[in-house]
Amino acid sequence: MKTLMVQGTTSDAGKSTLVAGLCRVFVNLGYKVAPFKPQNMALNSAVTSDGGEIGRAQALQAIAANVAPRVDFNPILLKPNSDTGAQVIVHGRAISNMEATSYHDYKKVAMDAVLDSHHRLAKEFELLMVEGAGSPAEINLRENDIANMGYAEAVDCPVILVADIDRGGVFAHLVGTLELLSASEQNRVKGFIINRFRGDITLLTSGLDWLEEKTGKPVLGVLPYLHDLALDAEDAVVIENKVEQAKINIVVPLLPHISNHTDFDTLRLNPEINLRYVKIGERITDCDLVILPGSKNVISDLKFFKEQGWQRDVERHLRYGGKVFGICGGYQMLGKTISDPHGIESNIKSITGLGLLDLVTELTPKKILAQITATMTLGNDSCLVKGYEIHCGISKVMINQEKMVVPLLVNKSDNQATDGCISDDNKIAGTYLHGIFDEGDATQLLVNWLDSNNDIQQTIHLDEHREHQLERLADVCQKHLKISVIEDIIKDSKRTKA
Repeated sequence: MKTLMVQGTTSDAGKSTLVAGLCRVFVNLGYKVAPFKPQNMALNSAVTSDGGEIGRAQALQAIAANVAPRVDFNPILLKPNSDTGAQVIVHGRAISNMEATSYHDYKKVAMDAVLDSHHRLAKEFELLMVEGAGSPAEINLRENDIANMGYAEAVDCPVILVADIDRGGVFAHLVGTLELLSASEQNRVKGFIINRFRGDITLLTSGLDWLEEKTGKPVLGVLPYLHDLALDAEDAVVIENKVEQAKINIVVPLLPHISNHTDFDTLRLNPEINLRYVKIGERITDCDLVILPGSKNVISDLKFFKEQGWQRDVERHLRYGGKVFGICGGYQMLGKTISDPHGIESNIKSITGLGLLDLVTELTPKKILAQITATMTLGNDSCLVKGYEIHCGISKVMINQEKMVVPLLVNKSDNQATDGCISDDNKIAGTYLHGIFDEGDATQLLVNWLDSNNDIQQTIHLDEHREHQLERLADVCQKHLKISVIEDIIKDSKRTKA
């Protein structure tokens, strides 16, 4: 197996997107490709076919490589639950919460997990396309590094360095990063890619010539700024979403620990739906639907939600005829109480919920990870939905003889298994299922639930949309990158260490 690693001069330089594009390019060239990220820090994760949890970007890259996502593609995943701590997930399973200082010492153990995954993939694939994390020039994080050059040195692979010109200072980023590397690491860097360029490329030529002369390394291409490229985001939430004549208005509160915000991609991308995020200090107003999203620290985020005055906003929204939908952590918030007796997410043992659904939730040590196909019923209509569960809470609906409990979902594999519920006044619904709106039928069902007379003309099917975007990205990479030179770098690289 050959290995090529993409590292960035900064976070959000475009590493995830570039790796996805190169995965698809080399698959189209006939290679058997696997994506890989030794260590990822993200709240937006995916459930794999082998029942684990990896970063969303690696799941996307797997799709680009035409392989099913698996835990070996992202052996170490860190999910922040405070400013200094995170849940540590190894080979798809949460092992503990760690403070940053403790994890720094744990990285020697984590490297073993990384190399185990690397060696397993080496037996099956021809090419491993690897994504680094952050920047390799973070001096304070260099010791025991497993995310960038520490990994590259361990497996002896070549590196391409990518920088975002749209941020400004692209030459300083590239030259400065290179200067902060050791001699062996500098030799490992085989070329540069400049990302998100807009304008006349001839105005950049003199700078590219200078960069190559200064460093002795080639520029492997300049990728244009793709204004409307819409792929699953690893962590950043896309805030801007202006629809001039929307038929449906949806509000999502932007929680400090919001997770799996890709749940809303099909709604956000729909030209007839205006989905906007309400940020700190703003009010929840003028909408048909409020969706409470998932959260990595649900008690802390519910506390924040109340402090913002959003509970009063939601109660007013319901009085005026609006509706509310909760997903995962948002579903838990809709209930009577949330308790955390084991300190799974924080040191707050319990909190009163919004009291909009008759359920109580307890956070438990065992995390539930599952891919689900079910029938969703909203109002008088139903449709098939697919998605995944990823949570450590168990919610129990409180039996009330005066009210009939109506489940939102019935699992197709077991007609007795249900998930979520809907209030008896048909205004409030919740579920643990992420990705519930990824298919167009679910979007139409949601719209009909909000207003039976308001039929939308367009629906987004996320799988089809994603595939179109990946092929478009591959075409751009093929056009603007020196793919044959990159292929030579791969072929000329040494074999990875056994």
